[in-house]
Amino acid sequence: MAEQIFPTKGNLIKAKRSLKQARMGYELMDRKRNILIREMVQLTDSAKALRESIDDTYSAAYSALQRANISMGLVSDIAESFPVDDSLSLSVRSVMGVELPKLVSEKREPNMCYSMTRTNSSFDAAYISFTRAKELTVQLAEIENSIYRLAIAIKKTQKRANALKNIMIPKFDSMVRFITNALEEKEREEFSRQKVIKRAKLKK
Repeated sequence: MAEQIFPTKGNLIKAKRSLKQARMGYELMDRKRNILIREMVQLTDSAKALRESIDDTYSAAYSALQRANISMGLVSDIAESFPVDDSLSLSVRSVMGVELPKLVSEKREPNMCYSMTRTNSSFDAAYISFTRAKELTVQLAEIENSIYRLAIAIKKTQKRANALKNIMIPKFDSMVRFITNALEEKEREEFSRQKVIKRAKLKK
């Protein structure tokens, strides 16, 4: 590539500018990648803790539901009377240009929207546990989706950083060296030519 460039001062200035931009681009990509990795590591730790908590919560909820079914008979008809929860809203937050989901579930106190005379404490415990499980599921969905998006962004950023580091920077660096060497050689030739002309003039 460098050999195809005509060695002029104008092309040397352009090559140096391109080299500087490529190096700056690599530094930005490298910084972005590190920030995204740090964000993903933090979210991964949070997801791990949430998974453990959500497993315990679902286990407690199903145990309470089983006790309610045993003591009350099947409670599916009571469960079907619960209103649909439409409190969930979705927005986004940006981390280094990567849009991550932000799920917000409106905080509501457990609303015992069922007859107290037809249920017992096991049903109450199941309702409260499943409400908590739903909240944890919302948090986990947000975090796991964010991790997925960050992983894709990190892969793309790494690819661009590698292209700059291994292709573009060496290319422009080689171009700068080629033009610089060619211009220096040209200057040496011009200097030698001037000396020859000067000696010829002195002899005359």
